[in-house]
Amino acid sequence: MATTLSAASSPRAARGPRLDGHLHPAGRWIFLAVLVGALGYAGVSIVSDTAEVGETLATGVFLFLGLALLIALGFEFVNGFHDTANAVATVIYTHAMPAPLAVVWSGFFNFLGVLTSSGAVAYSIITLLPVELILHVGSAGGFAMIFALLLAAVLWNLATWYVGLPNSSSHALIGSILGVGLANQLLSDTGGTSGVDWHQAEKVLSALLVSPLIGFGGALLLLLVMKRFLRDPKLYRAPDTGAPPPRGIRATLIATCTAVSFAHGGNDGQKGMGLIMLILIGCAPTAYALNRTVPESATPAFVQQARAAQAIFARQPGPEPTSIDVARTTVTQGLAARRVDTPAMYGALSALSRDVGDRLESYGSLGKVPAAATPNLRGDMYLVLDASKMVVADKGAQGRFTAREIDGIKGYGSALERGTRFIPLWVKVTVAIALGLGTMVGWRRIVVTVGERIGKTHLTYGMGMSAELMTAATILLAERFGMPVSTTHILSSGVAGASVANGAGLQWRTIRNMALAWVMTLPAAMLLAGTLYWLLLTVLRTTMGG
Repeated sequence: MATTLSAASSPRAARGPRLDGHLHPAGRWIFLAVLVGALGYAGVSIVSDTAEVGETLATGVFLFLGLALLIALGFEFVNGFHDTANAVATVIYTHAMPAPLAVVWSGFFNFLGVLTSSGAVAYSIITLLPVELILHVGSAGGFAMIFALLLAAVLWNLATWYVGLPNSSSHALIGSILGVGLANQLLSDTGGTSGVDWHQAEKVLSALLVSPLIGFGGALLLLLVMKRFLRDPKLYRAPDTGAPPPRGIRATLIATCTAVSFAHGGNDGQKGMGLIMLILIGCAPTAYALNRTVPESATPAFVQQARAAQAIFARQPGPEPTSIDVARTTVTQGLAARRVDTPAMYGALSALSRDVGDRLESYGSLGKVPAAATPNLRGDMYLVLDASKMVVADKGAQGRFTAREIDGIKGYGSALERGTRFIPLWVKVTVAIALGLGTMVGWRRIVVTVGERIGKTHLTYGMGMSAELMTAATILLAERFGMPVSTTHILSSGVAGASVANGAGLQWRTIRNMALAWVMTLPAAMLLAGTLYWLLLTVLRTTMGG
């Protein structure tokens, strides 16, 4: 892995694509203008949002926030040229699109994918983090967490890109999150801290593990089916000239590339958005801790749902805690230990639900919550939301509630989500631009690996279509269920499956190195992030005093 992968030793009859094209000088100026415009838009939006709620950021905090946002957007930029190169490899190597046009095309549809994403993946990533660091993200530990996991993911992505390995940005980020969680647990001198939410980690890692198998098997079967019903021999022969494929085949290849690019933006773009929201909540809690765009007319329904949930929890055995602080501690410890089916937990959830409803009723709406009250209200809503989800999923707890009560808890959870888990439009736009622009830079290394070094023969039209179709379908399905998956792993596996189905065989040296990189990513990112977390925590505690 220390050296760039060698090309296949066997000669190729097919003519390879031109990868030495460059953007027109005007295109470079447009690229730079869009980049500067996006950063300016982010800065203006932050100033506007904080001014609207009367929050003033000190110069140091604003600079700190700017640095954190640059690193987060840098992760998405690197993700763009590292991961999206997989999407354009098939259209480039089948001559369906020239390379410069392909990367711009893919970048645009990555941009659209981010803008239309739901945000579900963003918060499935965040729930992997330790509870107390999320609740106190503005502390030294919270900032150390964010910087450590972002820096670790970016560094590992750059390292694998440098040697031309199509590695997963998702794996790198999730490995970094796990590393921070474990380091947080090891460094804690109290018994109340949490490390990794292994239940959520198991779901996320299962999706990352199963999705490449779906890509391999699905592309293999799809190509076999195509061979059975689509008898055009051009589909299964390597292009022998540099000319574009026939019109229908070309349109299909471009459509599948477009689908993968759009799906990649919708899934991978969300990972950075969730982390940016944590940064914003830590630095500007009044503006971003609560969704102040929820209309005042929604407040009565929310209060009613809170009181209904309070009554449901109160019907369970167990007295309410003596104070709200005790209730917060009880729920925090229950979440950390993943134990919710206890009398103390139900009493604490009852107290917190009633308190959240009463406070919101007194304020009138989320938009009117005072700055001083925002962190506590957001923290309480977050605790009740996560605990409620755990109650609904817990088999022991399910037996205590009727179907109607379960529906009531779920409805309350949905209201809490609307109030705390949101992504402003400007965050989506800036992440979309970072991911889209990243697609247009540094793509050649990964494109060559996918196009030349997985199968033993040049990509055929059918191989490209089957791999891209399965990749797009798998990513869109994962986004539907809020699961982060790796575009890189799915598409690379799809190309491998299509190569096998086409009788091309595989270049086992490349497969071995890719598999090694995939296996190494989680432990390497965990170690790197854990070490960075320890170093940054030490520095920030010294400078911030907390």
